[in-house]
Amino acid sequence: MAEVAGAVDWVSRFADEVIAEAQRRSPGKPVVCASGLSPSGPIHLGNLREVMTPHLVADEIRRRGHEVVHLISWDDYDRFRKVPAGVDASWAEHIGKPLTAVPAPPGSRFPNWAEHFKAAMIDSLAELGVDYRGISQTEMYTSGAYREQILLAMRERHRIDAILDRYRTKGRTAAPKAAKLDADEAAAAAQAAEGSGAADEDDGGAGSGYYPYKPYCGSCGKDTTTVTAYDDETTAMTYVCADGFTETVLLSEFDRGKLVWKVDWPMRWAYEGVHFEPSGVDHSSPGSSFVVGGQIVTEIFGGEQPIGPMYAFVGITGMAKMSSSRGAVPTPADAMAIMEAPLLRWMYARRRPNQSFKVAFDAEIQRLYDEWDALEGKIAAGTAAPADVSAHDRAVRTAGVTLPRTPVPIAYRTLASIVDITTGHDEQTLRILRDIDPQRPVTDLAQVRPRLDKAQTWVNTQLPAEARTQVLAEPDKELLASLDDDQRESLRLLAAGLDDHWSLEGLTTLVYGVPKVMAGLPPDTKPTNELKVAQRSFFVLVYRLLIGKETGPRLPTLLLAVGADRIRTLIGG
Repeated sequence: MAEVAGAVDWVSRFADEVIAEAQRRSPGKPVVCASGLSPSGPIHLGNLREVMTPHLVADEIRRRGHEVVHLISWDDYDRFRKVPAGVDASWAEHIGKPLTAVPAPPGSRFPNWAEHFKAAMIDSLAELGVDYRGISQTEMYTSGAYREQILLAMRERHRIDAILDRYRTKGRTAAPKAAKLDADEAAAAAQAAEGSGAADEDDGGAGSGYYPYKPYCGSCGKDTTTVTAYDDETTAMTYVCADGFTETVLLSEFDRGKLVWKVDWPMRWAYEGVHFEPSGVDHSSPGSSFVVGGQIVTEIFGGEQPIGPMYAFVGITGMAKMSSSRGAVPTPADAMAIMEAPLLRWMYARRRPNQSFKVAFDAEIQRLYDEWDALEGKIAAGTAAPADVSAHDRAVRTAGVTLPRTPVPIAYRTLASIVDITTGHDEQTLRILRDIDPQRPVTDLAQVRPRLDKAQTWVNTQLPAEARTQVLAEPDKELLASLDDDQRESLRLLAAGLDDHWSLEGLTTLVYGVPKVMAGLPPDTKPTNELKVAQRSFFVLVYRLLIGKETGPRLPTLLLAVGADRIRTLIGG
């Protein structure tokens, strides 16, 4: 079909496949893409891939004029599994209760644990432009919405047990590991297992006493219960709790419990008519929830398994200040404190789901922004590859909204250097920005926001103290007295050229040109290895005189920030 011919990236190819599948399964009905998130703790950047993959596909389908819905199921009826670091140990008394029945962490303004952790993700999804319909599993289960599906699963419990037994008899195969997982990826994998993935290990038991339903106790509110009897005709169910409480209820009227995960997930595929839902590597091994669910949805619930690509880990490079939870991995809000939303969208859009990547919190973010700015330059010049153009377009807009962007995109590394040197002083920052390009001066800091604010946050929270820049208050007289004639002459040339080269580009030409002139060469001479050594020695000298270190921000940026008069003073007049 025509859509296939236009496919240039992974999003387009999945959109082709999903549209065709939706037209085959449910012609005339909306295409359904789905995600699932467990608010058991901070929802991190690895979890975000669970959302961004179907979001990007759903958005492409919407752009083509098809009706589509992106469902996000909040697994807030999952059990509270453990007390995270940083939370009072007394919360252990709530282990086993639904997340919506656990008090929020101390100091929270939200009514329960689940709402507390959902709130931050909801705000981040709004900032990222993600259009979705949220579904609370607490509401669905406690309202009786799934009652018929629960009764069906209980009637068919022996068939479900037989499906699960196909894998029990073969033994459990571990989830495949990405090659050479680093510590950050391992942390992401471990935290991913905190959510519904951890429930892969819970299929409700085995043998003649198998029941695919887990009630929450009527006394203690926990899921430390065992179903001991069930009558298909009357739906009378008896369970006993570890605390000794027991009761018999009519499951046709009882709404305080849920299906075990390996039955719950395929039930929802059928209930919602899901056409597309990705899953992490922890769900894709033999015997895992996605594999088993494909058989349960067909054989028990009469539905079909969605198209479900496996997505790889999202790692992290650097992060000076993690959350208060020891070992936690950063959230989308953490990332968007230091980078604009389009850049974060771009990281998910440009990599296929099965490709791992890393979100940079260290100095690598500067290189990432350089790459983004270079791409925008290629797009403006018409030289970018089609797939790169598509990924960029998906980053900056959706079918419904164009995301806010910085009007004048000064290089991130330049902004970071400026706010580092000026310690965020607005007037000094504006003075330097005005001088960067005198032909097109920045006249208002609003022109460089929000990128300026992101760079400021990065400097304040991620740049190590030893890497911060502090301009010397007084000339280093001892160093100046030790200089030889060539060094003095190079500094004289620098001072003499400041006024004529006072822009970022001009100062770049000047500092690279001084060593060439000192070698008797024209300023436009191509650098040789010998020249590069001379340039490096000159840079070290200037850095030592200005900031007392041998390295620092890009030298032209540093010179702009220090100002011509102060430069002359510090390099010896």
